[in-house]
Amino acid sequence: MSDIAVKSKLKSSPAFTAVSYTIVSIIAFVCLLPFIVLLAGSFSSEGSVLKEGFWFWPKEFSVEAYRYIFRYPDDVLNGYKVSILITVIGTVISLFVSTMAAYVIGRKELKYRNVLSFFLFFTTLFSGGLAPYYIWLSRNLHLSNTYYVLILVPMFNVMYILILRSFIKGAVPEPLIESAKIDGAGDMRIFLQMILPLSKPALASIGLFTALAYWNDWWTAMMFTNKDYLIPLQYLLYKMLSSINLSSQMSQYVTNLDAPKETFKLAMTVIATGPMVLIFPFVQKYFVSGITIGAVKG
Repeated sequence: MSDIAVKSKLKSSPAFTAVSYTIVSIIAFVCLLPFIVLLAGSFSSEGSVLKEGFWFWPKEFSVEAYRYIFRYPDDVLNGYKVSILITVIGTVISLFVSTMAAYVIGRKELKYRNVLSFFLFFTTLFSGGLAPYYIWLSRNLHLSNTYYVLILVPMFNVMYILILRSFIKGAVPEPLIESAKIDGAGDMRIFLQMILPLSKPALASIGLFTALAYWNDWWTAMMFTNKDYLIPLQYLLYKMLSSINLSSQMSQYVTNLDAPKETFKLAMTVIATGPMVLIFPFVQKYFVSGITIGAVKG
């Protein structure tokens, strides 16, 4: 009996299906446990967490951590607005430009494509340093205290461009592009009407990683902004956590400083990761195929 016949028989077997679903369900439940503990801990009181530790449900229900985070609701809502804005705009622009770069350096008729690929890869090994980087963005390009710096700084990832190049080589046959050129299509039309639609799995996968990078980026705001209306959610929560750490250090001198610390970290994680957790199911179907095909050298 051939291997294909054996695999087909296993897949059609009710026992195999039941065992597979059971194993996958157990693995999924084990992966879900940390999130259950995280959510339960965020709704626990600070005293119960410090005394009894974390558990799968709140031993002493409290919303003090969330109350502390939302004591200035306008700041939190503005943080969400800034984070969503730069994540959506930055991800779309990053995917478009990165895919365009990947398509260009993957074309055989481009004379210096290997040199360009080397220059891109070289930036992953060496950098000019933090001081020149800061001076160039703030003094030469004048990007400080603008939305542009929040969008442009995390925009490019060379490894994503190289993965997209490999994906395009494997997913888009060369004769298909040549036939389009014979019919009179230009490079931009080929890119917009052929490359982008055929690259949806890779775009969804890379787009998820890019969106996560934008959403979790607080360092750029800390370095290049000092305006309240430009503070994203992650940097706002970072400032709140720093304030709590300072309060806990001064509590030995001032008795009326009482802010939740451990439960605040959990509540902060819930608020920060919530939107990304909701987005992931919509791109999950593209995730495996995008990473698998894009990781193959072309």
